[in-house]
Amino acid sequence: MVLSKTFSESDVSVHSTFASPYVRNSAPRLTIPNNSMPKDVAFQIINDELMLDGNPRLNLASFVTTWMEPECDRLIMDSINKNYVDMDEYPITTELQNRCVNMIANLFNAPLGDSDAAVGVGTVGSSEAIMLAGLAFKRKWQNKRKAEGKPYDKPNIVMGANMQVCWEKFARYFEVELKKVKVREGYFVMDPVQAVEMVDENTICVAAILGSTYNGEFEDVKLLNDLLVEKNKESGWDTPIHVDAASGGFIAPFLYPELEWDFRLPLVKSINVSGHKYGLVYAGIGWAIWRRKEDLAEELIFYINYLGANQPTFTLNFSKGSSQIIAQYYELIRLGYEGYRNVMQNCHDNAMVLKEGVEKTGRFRIVSKDMGVPVVAFSLKDRSRHDEFKVSEMLRRFGWIVPAYPMPEGAKHVLVLRVVIREDFSRTLADRLVVDIVKVMGELDSSVPIPPIPKKSEKMVRLENGQKKRSGKKTGEVTTKREIGAYWGNITTGTKIKLAANLGGPSVNVIA
Repeated sequence: MVLSKTFSESDVSVHSTFASPYVRNSAPRLTIPNNSMPKDVAFQIINDELMLDGNPRLNLASFVTTWMEPECDRLIMDSINKNYVDMDEYPITTELQNRCVNMIANLFNAPLGDSDAAVGVGTVGSSEAIMLAGLAFKRKWQNKRKAEGKPYDKPNIVMGANMQVCWEKFARYFEVELKKVKVREGYFVMDPVQAVEMVDENTICVAAILGSTYNGEFEDVKLLNDLLVEKNKESGWDTPIHVDAASGGFIAPFLYPELEWDFRLPLVKSINVSGHKYGLVYAGIGWAIWRRKEDLAEELIFYINYLGANQPTFTLNFSKGSSQIIAQYYELIRLGYEGYRNVMQNCHDNAMVLKEGVEKTGRFRIVSKDMGVPVVAFSLKDRSRHDEFKVSEMLRRFGWIVPAYPMPEGAKHVLVLRVVIREDFSRTLADRLVVDIVKVMGELDSSVPIPPIPKKSEKMVRLENGQKKRSGKKTGEVTTKREIGAYWGNITTGTKIKLAANLGGPSVNVIA
């Protein structure tokens, strides 16, 4: 016996997603919909919109990791439902974080004994790590000033104008004056001499950047330390240093091991680093490391017992995922020193390839440094025809996301394009990007703005008005069309168009 069933129009279970009524309406935007929808339909609607996002691998504006090995992806998905703050329930995850803190502290040459545990914490990124480090400096400075019976209501911090915005957030949110050292053309990072001159008794720390966001350059932390040691001796102060190694912390130890920027320098009391940048983990992990336990004020640490055990916490947020912590531990033991060195060397080599390719075009001036974060920053030599913003816009046609922006205070007249070389940016992509930059420059050079239709002479206007009165509107329209046709005819037969006024270049012949 044959069984059959008649389905109603409302029974969408038999329809494909694109045959269902759900795709006939726009996706909800302002309010939660009244009714449910099938899971495959919800997935398809969201997935379709996400197709319009840029390709993360071609997003050369970001320092954040966009590729990890499939094995690590599996670990991330297997632990995505673990809340890290539940330390008593997930003791192994807590242990993995502590291992990461110790490994990174040793990488940064913290003065630890064989059995000493490092002082540090995992964060959601360098922004949170900087907030925590800044709070530690502020509280320690306040406690000292209170003990001395001195005012403690006007703390300040000194650093270069090339800082990342998180420093401005820290200063504004926690009421600390931000004293900026202006950069200058040709020297786009903080000048240690000027920085030390700006230090006073209210300075809670001087912050140095190991890998400027603007051009990847390392600041001279060693010189800053030496100058500040002398100033502290003369003044009787004890002004410390924080190193913002968000980008460079996982580069310098492997490519430039002799460079002194970390806890080898006595005044460096804390360091932040982004695990989700050159730590090679997806977005959502940073680290704050302190030199010694006494550099972190005890009153900033909270102890909670309502999750199963008495446990310490020093973070700005409470709940956070465990996946990125586990992923960081995977990268540290998977790659080891050898693997990280190889990855960073490849990034540096590909940056040099891109730099040479850009230089060979003859159109750009390189403003990044060979030593530093693998970044290629460059500006146009001639901006009379088009600027860096137009180049950036045109590169998007080829899928590349290359930002254009002005340099920081003191050199805002300098515009740059910046390409961040990450682990997954290969030599092939570097060669391809150079080819596309050449194409873009060629297209910009050959583009000629449509010349405006010339204004009618007074005689022509009177003539048209007279014709309209005699013959009506139609004759005037024909005359105008003839005039426009004659004008474009002159252009297509080789009439010279003066481009100097608009493009700053010589006259050219526009040939049909």
